Amino acid sequence: MDVKTGLFYFFAILLLIAAFRVITARNPVHAVLYLVLAFFQAAALWLLLKAEFLAIALVLVYVGAVMVLFLFVVMMLDINVDSARQGFWKHFPLAAVVGVLIALEMAAVLMGGFRVNEEPHTAAALGKATVELSNTRELGKLLYTQYLYPLEIAAAILLVAMVAAIALALRERKDSKHVSPTAQVRVKAKDRMAVLKMASTQAAPVDAGGAAPTAENKA
Repeated sequence: MDVKTGLFYFFAILLLIAAFRVITARNPVHAVLYLVLAFFQAAALWLLLKAEFLAIALVLVYVGAVMVLFLFVVMMLDINVDSARQGFWKHFPLAAVVGVLIALEMAAVLMGGFRVNEEPHTAAALGKATVELSNTRELGKLLYTQYLYPLEIAAAILLVAMVAAIALALRERKDSKHVSPTAQVRVKAKDRMAVLKMASTQAAPVDAGGAAPTAENKA
């Protein structure tokens, strides 16, 4: 077994352990951290497969943005784990059936083997010129030529999901303080602050006898 194969098994085992801990961790924050670890291991596997663009995109997009956002959301929501587990056994049969189907599909793919084509050469001779091949360049050509319409549809779906998430987060709830953005934009200084004119000096208060109290009277 060479070094590349050993690294593959090492990262694959860590990926499986992290994925298993994602669904078995009792603390939601720990589950998110295990998912971040799983993403890092998947990125390492893609680097071994010479898919550098996918590995860097996974680390930058999912680990650097999406999972950090999820982590902040989970920590701010303070989810009650006991209430979330009330319907676990009710939905367990359906979840078990779906899990078994996914496992069978993966087993069928793995048992059938992979069709590994020859690795593309690093350079292709075009007449007298030599052009270096790049995975990122070839992927960009496929995305913006052959798969342009699916890419635009996916972008539109993500945009709708973002708008829906913002609309759900801005709804008025009884357990949280809600401020209308329209009222915040239309607010004026005179509505929030009042300027009162007061004299710089005030006369000392006078007692019932008509004389101003002195230091001895106060004592």
